[in-house]
Amino acid sequence: MNGSPHLRFDPRTKILLILLCVLSTAMAPSLSYVLGLVSMIALLGILGGKRLYALVGLMVYAVLFLLTKAALAGGETTLHTTLIAFLGLFHKVYPCGFLAGIVIATTKVSEFLSAMHRIRAPQSLTIPLAVMLRYLPTIREDWRFIKDAMRLRDVSPSLKGLLSQPVMTAECLYVPLMMSASRAADELSIASVTRGIENPAPRTCLTQIRFGLVDLLTVFCFGVYFVTGQFL
Repeated sequence: MNGSPHLRFDPRTKILLILLCVLSTAMAPSLSYVLGLVSMIALLGILGGKRLYALVGLMVYAVLFLLTKAALAGGETTLHTTLIAFLGLFHKVYPCGFLAGIVIATTKVSEFLSAMHRIRAPQSLTIPLAVMLRYLPTIREDWRFIKDAMRLRDVSPSLKGLLSQPVMTAECLYVPLMMSASRAADELSIASVTRGIENPAPRTCLTQIRFGLVDLLTVFCFGVYFVTGQFL
């Protein structure tokens, strides 16, 4: 607990959970099984301090779960088949993206680097992942700035604005975002090298990195759920 109101999971635990999540969704026997997996991920997010994100993510998936069930009970038109194919791909990707969002939001780069050093992971793997952990929050911050600038120009950064002013919305939204994404990647790479990310010496971290009982129980629960799905 470390004196915090929520549980803190070891970065190595989060990586194992992502691997188990990928395997579980790839070999899921049914939609109900995927719904159970998403519910477990939501519970993990709540325990990790991301309650709002977890509840919203669970509700979104529940709505799409019901939509998929309704689509499966429909006819066999071309549109119906296309919709089912799209929803099927969505059910394979959503749990992994949902869990990845929680991992990125709850993992500090220093914690991740310290954990990767302990398992002696190669820098060719560690450095790109560390940059990614900082890259996505940076893009999200730039996204908010772009939307604020659009409102100053009386352009609505919403679906309604896209439908009413498609050219202007695309010009004000996607062009700055692409330029910001390219610039952020270069700046983060330079900053990481400047701060010694390639230094082979042992890293220090203010947060205690330890694979504890909570991590063991969490990996065990997800592992049991994956194995159970192979016998359903």
